Amino acid sequence: MKTPARLIPLVEDGLIDEVLRPLMNGKEAAVYVVRSGDDIRCAKVYKDMDKRSFKKAALYREGRKSGNSRRSRAMEKGSKFGREQAEEAWQNAEVDALYRLAAAGIRVPQPYGCFDGVLLMELVTLPDGQVAPRLNDVSLEPEQARKDHATLMEAVKRMLYSGLIHGDLSEFNVLVDENGPVIIDLPQAVDAAANNNAFFMLHRDVSNISNYYSQFAPELRDTRYSAEMWSLYKEGRLEMDTVLTGEFAEPDTPADIDSVMADIQAVLNEERDRVARLNAEDFEDF
Repeated sequence: MKTPARLIPLVEDGLIDEVLRPLMNGKEAAVYVVRSGDDIRCAKVYKDMDKRSFKKAALYREGRKSGNSRRSRAMEKGSKFGREQAEEAWQNAEVDALYRLAAAGIRVPQPYGCFDGVLLMELVTLPDGQVAPRLNDVSLEPEQARKDHATLMEAVKRMLYSGLIHGDLSEFNVLVDENGPVIIDLPQAVDAAANNNAFFMLHRDVSNISNYYSQFAPELRDTRYSAEMWSLYKEGRLEMDTVLTGEFAEPDTPADIDSVMADIQAVLNEERDRVARLNAEDFEDF
């Protein structure tokens, strides 16, 4: 097939020898099957910011840190340079997350690097060489559903222990090969400690997966893994080898409304001070 324009630099640099065929065209990227030497891999070409249909991207970027304070300020102000840096950070977030999760023993595609908005990584396949199907396309027996669900809950737990939440996990972002589930699509991964929406995203991820598997094993719909994980995480008791039960009992003590309101006011004050500092700083708008 004709080499897409965004992949030509990788071909010229010898990172890709041949583009074999398109694999998918999603909301945030187009993916191609490519050959690198004797290996068949995939190349994920991120779409430009104005062409992506991923909703509420700012929700996911909250809490992401840049090592350069001037760059961070530009990103917060939304200048041209800041938008370019935010886009680069969005693209690099996935390869960074892939390395972190692999180190935590979570099954993800092996990354080979991100080059000018193109992520080169392992193509997950079946023994016959066919591309592994998405979880959404797989029918399971109850016992297998319970096993694979437990595998993904363990993965989500390890991800949280590593400080990350997928943020968009569902049956569409999990592949299934002969060894079980493989988690994919991580550019929107969020910092569990720094993002104010972290628990909401964790709960949504867990609910999506549990609801899908519950069509094969109905009892999984009643599990409460997200609340269990988050409670342990907040209390500093979540460990890599923590054994989850899927059960969680709400505390009997009434909510401390005054404390909650004080926390909200503190966040508002912090945001007001941050905006004031940004407006007071005099630096060139790149």
